[in-house]
Amino acid sequence: MQRAGTHCNTLQQSATICNTLPYTAPHYNTLQHTAARCITLQHTATHCNAQQHTATHCNTLQQSATYCHTLQHTVTHCNTLHHAAAHCNTLQRAATHCNTLQFTTTYCNTLQHTATHCNMVTQGLVQESHAQVGRVTHMNESHI
Repeated sequence: MQRAGTHCNTLQQSATICNTLPYTAPHYNTLQHTAARCITLQHTATHCNAQQHTATHCNTLQQSATYCHTLQHTVTHCNTLHHAAAHCNTLQRAATHCNTLQFTTTYCNTLQHTATHCNMVTQGLVQESHAQVGRVTHMNESHI
């Protein structure tokens, strides 16, 4: 009888499990569906994080490109200014040289004018001196 009681208990437990299966099975299906949905959401989140990282990297690259373009523009502007400064220095040296030549020319013209004047005075003195020598000679001849 004890054997029959154990068998009866086992059958009763099996019946209880069978009775709960209609409630457990939908719950299990719900859990399984939830787990599948959770895995899908996890994949989506991973994909979203990867896209967010790529977007951040892209923004960084875009900022770097903008900065590089700005630097390139600045270098071009600086080179233009450097070229202009070199050209200005060349013009300034040429102007200084021209001023020196102009001063030298003016000085040379003054010297030439002075020399011409001196020659005219000297010629006049020589002529006057010849004239006086001629008069003195003529006077000496008349006294002889």
